[in-house]
Parts: sequence; structure tokens; C-alpha cells
Amino acid sequence: MKKILLLCLTILNIGILFAQNLSNENSIYNPQDFHLPTFSPTAGNVFRSAGGIPGPMYWQNSSDYLIHATLSEKDTSITGDVTITYTNNSPDQLGYLWLQLDQNIFSPSSRSVAATRYPGDYFGVLGKTNGGYQIKEVTINQNGNIYTVKPIITDTRMQVRLKTPMLPKGGKVSIKINLSFVIPLDGAGRFGRQYTKNGVIYQIGQWYPRMCVYDDVEGWNTLPYLGLGEFYCEYGNYDYYITVPSEMMVYGSGDLQNPTAVLTAKQIKRLAFAATSNKTVTIIGAGEPLNKSMRPATKGNHTWHYTMQHTRDVGWVAGRGMIWDAAKINVPSGRKVLAMSCYPVESIGDTAWSRSTEYLKSSIEIYSKNFFEYPWNNAVSSAGITGGMEYPGMIFNNYKETKARLWFLIAHEIGHNWYPMIVGSNERKYMWQDEGFNSYINYIANDIFNNKEYANDSEYFKKGFFALRDYGEFMNYKDPLMTVSDAMDEQQHYQYYGKTAYGLNLLRAVVVGKERFDYAFRKYTEAWAYKHPTPYDFFHCINSAAGEDLNWFWKEWFFTTWKLDQAITNVAYIENDPSKGALITLENKGKMIMPVILKIVQNGGTEETIQLPVEIWQRGGTWIYKYPSKYKIDKVILDPENVLPDVNRINNEWHYTK
Repeated sequence: MKKILLLCLTILNIGILFAQNLSNENSIYNPQDFHLPTFSPTAGNVFRSAGGIPGPMYWQNSSDYLIHATLSEKDTSITGDVTITYTNNSPDQLGYLWLQLDQNIFSPSSRSVAATRYPGDYFGVLGKTNGGYQIKEVTINQNGNIYTVKPIITDTRMQVRLKTPMLPKGGKVSIKINLSFVIPLDGAGRFGRQYTKNGVIYQIGQWYPRMCVYDDVEGWNTLPYLGLGEFYCEYGNYDYYITVPSEMMVYGSGDLQNPTAVLTAKQIKRLAFAATSNKTVTIIGAGEPLNKSMRPATKGNHTWHYTMQHTRDVGWVAGRGMIWDAAKINVPSGRKVLAMSCYPVESIGDTAWSRSTEYLKSSIEIYSKNFFEYPWNNAVSSAGITGGMEYPGMIFNNYKETKARLWFLIAHEIGHNWYPMIVGSNERKYMWQDEGFNSYINYIANDIFNNKEYANDSEYFKKGFFALRDYGEFMNYKDPLMTVSDAMDEQQHYQYYGKTAYGLNLLRAVVVGKERFDYAFRKYTEAWAYKHPTPYDFFHCINSAAGEDLNWFWKEWFFTTWKLDQAITNVAYIENDPSKGALITLENKGKMIMPVILKIVQNGGTEETIQLPVEIWQRGGTWIYKYPSKYKIDKVILDPENVLPDVNRINNEWHYTK
């Protein structure tokens, strides 16, 4: 009898396998896409560990900057010089150096102009007649040997050829560059000039030549600046001086070094009070921006001196007639940190910029508690022409923004101080690694801020790429996330934001679980703070710290545009008896795989939700799940909360019919 039973079970299993294989022949799903070694993150080495953290011989070069700049309103120009002290910590000799000249994107002959598709001008680079840097002189100081060089300028890059190669592991060289440029009205959506009732607000970024990164992955990173791909910068210390007319205020990244020379005693006193206050404190109020008592008595020009340590960039704002307020930021260590906002009188309002400092303060507190403590002493939110742009300790947002959109933009732009300002990924090449990670932490902040004040805002967070579960939006892109930033379609580049954030949330909520994923994501942030991680470092780190081989997910989510289509195709009972168990047939009809979430409702109303792991798809696209039913099943629903990116929900439900 046992032999007959065993034979029957064997025949049954063969029949099930035959049915599964027949189904696989009619499906586009192929398990070998995931379970053959066709995708494997790069191997670890002494520089980058297989565990996703810096290796024992990890190195990176550094750049310290001394900058002098003068703002001329007469011709809306900036003139000055920058001295860069560059340290070669690599094991290689460097016979030449590469620098970024971002302002050259506005030259009529730039690659960005040439690569702008008709009829659009997404980054506002067309029609500029006098854009770009005027480089007057480049002087090298190498081991006390001072000489001038003729730089080789190619579009937005500049090569400096040294007389003697830099020595490895600590060699230094100083490069001094004299320069000038005209401030564009709109600097590709990243800086510019805003004309307001009380004067011009100048938001200034990409204002000095910056060193390209030389790393252990690609050597010199010299992709041109075309507009969409942002920046990849070395870390260092900054000492900079901004000279402007005495009536102007200057707000800069970092710490103001000469407050008594450029601020009034009343402003200094108000700032000191703000540093102790959790409520927003007015430094320059609505009736004071043009009041002469708000500026020191000295006429002519004032020079504002700022410093910032261990950063990869700085930005600043100058103008007359701006409101200024501030409040204390509470960080885990108890350090004194100050949030500040500056904005024109047009932006005043309880639903507008009067809440900017509150938004800035809360965002930094949330990110500091959950990811990594904000490392600098100040943060500034500036209103002007820029739609949204970030620099260390300084963010630019449009002065017209209000309500949920203003909250999210401030939270988003200051969030970039974590990704990529603290975790210094290559934005020029992998936009998802900063925009996507930052959007992910923005959604977490959105669920925490002020008892979810804006979390369910129908105007902003329930549609399009800001809706974290809008799977239809995310899964219809034509380019994989690993597409180089400037090769992504301009109208679809928001997938770097939304699809990445959605994917990370899927890992957190469904695949890995909150506790393990949060731990792994924080370990990644801590490991790569002030360093240069690649995407593969991220993949390795999450795999290791979360304890999951997620290579199947990294491949499908970041390297393909595959779709998910899970289906319920049949429900039957063992020996036609519900009390002996139900056989629920599931199919994976798309190329993508995900765990299965099933809601099962039995006759009488008993219901249960269970989750099957992604491993059920290892051998094929059909899976028969034996459910220990007691009664007939009335209904089975796949993904009942719509958390998965299933593109065809018509086949996600099975209902009993008589």
C-alpha cells in the first residue's frame, strides 16, 4: 500500500512539474535571469571590501580652497581668485590634474548647447552670449617651485599639466586661478538672479573651479557637465571671502568669521537668542530689511569671511531687503546647530516662507536622529529664482513656493546634505544614488513631521512620482536606473527619484523588513560618510548588513525596465475536500520577481494574510501553494494593500463562483 501511495504522489508531482513547465513556456519569465551568475557585483579588494565598506587600504585625495570673490552689480559679474591645495593620497604619480569649470556650460560653444534637443532648452543654456569663465592666469606652486601654466580648457573641464609629477601617498600642489564670469539670470536651475520688490537676490553656486575626483575606480572622473548629471567632488576645508556693497547681506555655507564687521549689535544679540530657541526668532523682520539701522554704519564694500570644514562644496546668497530668521536645531550629540532662512517680503506668510526655518529645523532633526548626525554648525534655506538646489549647509528654493510643496522641497534639498554631501557618491554618473536615496529619506520625514501634517496631502503626495506607491508611474519608464545621468530622457529623469525611493521602501516594508533594512542603510551611511561609494559598494553593504542576497533585486530594479505581473490562476482542494487543504496556483507572468502577499478569505469570514518569499520563483514561473484551509475559500487577493509594482491587477483576485 505504501508503494502504491508513493507511486501516486510521484505521478502527482510529475504532473504538477509538467504543468509548471508548460506554463513557463508561455511566460516571458525566466528564472535563469536571476539564478545564473549573469549579474554579480564587483569583487571586493583592499580598497573596497566585499562587505560593502571601505577596505584597509582605501584612499581618496583632498582639496582645500582659499577663495576671494567680488560681486559687481554694475555688470552682474563675479571676479576673484581661488587657490586650491590638492593632496594626492593615491598610490599613483599624477603628472596632470583635471578641474571642473561648471560655468562653461553657459558658453555658446558648450557641449550642453550642442546636445540640447530641438525644440527644448531644459537647462536654459541656449541664447547665452557671454557665459562661462574668463580664466586670466593659472599659477602652480609645487614644492616651492612657482610657475605659470597654460591650461588646456575643453568645454567644462580644464587640464593642468605639471612640470614634475605629484608624488603618491601625500604629495601636494597648489593651484591659483584668477577668474571672472557673468552671473546668469537662471543658472540651469541651480543658481541665478531673482528680481524682487526690494532688490536682486543672488543665489550663487558653481562659482569657482573645482577639482575633479581621482579615485580607485576610474582614475580621473572627467564626464562633462551637461546639466542633468550633477557633481562629483573631493572633500576638504574652505576659507572664502565675499565682497559686496555694504547694504547687502551675505549668507554662506559654513561659519561666519567676522560678524562684528558685517552685522549690527542688535542682529548678533538676536542670533544668540535664536541659538537657544526651538521657536523661530526674527533677526531681520518684515519692516526692517531696508532700514539703515540693520546695516553697519561703514559705507562702500563689506567683505564677508566664511569657513567650512570637511565639506565638498560651498554656496552663498547675497542681496538687499531680505527677511532673516533662525532657530536652534536639536541634534543627538547636543552640539549647537542653527537653522536660518532668508527670503524677500513677497514670500512672507504662514503657509509660505515664514515657516521655512521650522521646516529646515525639523528635517535636520529627523535625518540626524535616523541616519547620521548633521555635521556642520549652520544650515540656511534661501528663497530666490532657483526651483530647488542643494549645497553643503545651504539650499536654494523658489520664493513663490507654499504649503506642502515648500515643506517637501526644503526637506528634499537639505536632505541632500546627507546624500551626496556627507555620503559622496558620483552624481554625474549615478543620479539615483543621491536623488533616489534622498527621496527615500524624504518620505520617512514626511511621515514624521508635525504629526503627518502633509503626509496625506492630496495636492502633492497622492499622484505622480511623489506618490510612493504609484506603481503605474514608476514602472513605465524606458531607461534603467543605471543609465548615466545625462543619457536619461529629460522628461523621465524623475524615475531616479521615485523609482529608487519606491524600491528602497519595498526592501524595507516587504522584502527585508524594517529592522534589518534600517540597520543596513544606516551602516552604509556611516561607512561611507565623507567618502566615495559606488553603486556596488551600496549593493554589497546592504546584502551583508541585512543578511540577504539581494542581487536579484539589484539586477531587476536598477539594471532593467522589467515589469511585475503576478496572477492567481486556480484554486482547488485536496481530494476535493476544503478541510484537507487548498491548492492555490500562482503565476509570475512578467520578467520581474517579488515576494507574494496573499489575502485569503474563507467561507464564514475568516481571513488571513500570508507572505511567500521570492525563492518560490527559483525554479519557474508557476507555484502551487498548499494552504491549510478548513472551509471553502470565498476569495483570494494578491497584494491586497497594493504595495507591489504589479502592472496588471485584473488577474490579482480569485472569487468563488457557484
